[in-house]
Amino acid sequence: MVFKVLVVDDSTFYRRRVREILDSDKELEVVGEARNGRDALEKAEALKPDVITMDVEMPVMDGISAVKAIMDKKPTPILMFSSLTYHGAQATLDALEAGALDFLPKKFEDIAQDRKEASHLLCTKVRLIARRGVGLRRPLFRATETRQLPDNAPKQAFFKTSGLLSGHKDATKQPTVSSVRATGKRYKCLAIGASTGGPVALQKVLAPLPADFPYPILLVQHMPGTFTTAFAQRLNSNCNISVKEAEHGDILKPGHAYLAPGGRQMLIENIGLSKSIVITDASASEKVNYKPSVDLTFGSLAKAFGGDVLGIILTGMGADGREGCRLLKDKGATIWAQDQDSCVVYGMPQAVAVANISSKNINIDDIGSCVQTEMR
Repeated sequence: MVFKVLVVDDSTFYRRRVREILDSDKELEVVGEARNGRDALEKAEALKPDVITMDVEMPVMDGISAVKAIMDKKPTPILMFSSLTYHGAQATLDALEAGALDFLPKKFEDIAQDRKEASHLLCTKVRLIARRGVGLRRPLFRATETRQLPDNAPKQAFFKTSGLLSGHKDATKQPTVSSVRATGKRYKCLAIGASTGGPVALQKVLAPLPADFPYPILLVQHMPGTFTTAFAQRLNSNCNISVKEAEHGDILKPGHAYLAPGGRQMLIENIGLSKSIVITDASASEKVNYKPSVDLTFGSLAKAFGGDVLGIILTGMGADGREGCRLLKDKGATIWAQDQDSCVVYGMPQAVAVANISSKNINIDDIGSCVQTEMR
């Protein structure tokens, strides 16, 4: 199957560059270009593309407004291009709220070491969200005031490209449950890993949790360093629990969620009777493809908490989290995975499901309530 793509950007040079890359993929065909959001809306209706790549900042109609209009009139999977700045993070989160499924930094050198890697990642993301379609609509975040960071803040890579992007292909679909019965197991921590589609999925899981949730929560979302501060602030304003970007030396507290900073690794260590967060630049292994890595964080949780952890893997490309979940399960931890139908990309959850590591596959709309039932 060949997926039809509409490329939207006010720069003729950038449209040509994206077209050249996408047309090099035998499963993709660029059927049109648009120079602004209004033009994109008209061409989306006329050309009926399977997927759209969309710039954020454009004249006449910006990318966020265009996403909203397209999702209202002609729902289509959309991949956003954004700058790796705090403002770019805010705009990208707004676009995801409006209905875009994923994003990439606009400067390809920020996501890969060479053109071949960048081209491979772009084509893969476009294919995946084209296959997923537009069956996913999520409640929006509320607008919030957040702390401004300078546009020249350091730009840190949040992953290295990898051949393992989409988990196992065509695995047998796993059964889905919408509720659970409390097992009575003892817990000391909730840990969640996510990638593509994760920003909205994480909100869905965290929003129902009460302010007096009795355990600390560790969050690992594949995201650039300049995005995680804005994302943590936005989650904090929309959840009953407290959410912050994790800092080195933070002591884990009940009812508090700690988001791994993009471009770095978050580990947990024992400090006396307390658990402390360690933020490091060390990858710990050349085989680690992501910064932050779910595998590394979950592996450290296995050492710090043993089996007293509920680990959940949400939507995302690849298999990050599988080995960390395996280590947790070997200690007696409980592992759940988001079900296929509610994932933007069924890669990471599928990886733990087909390896028989997860015990439950749950729709994203039900995970929050299931967490409360199991961990109360």
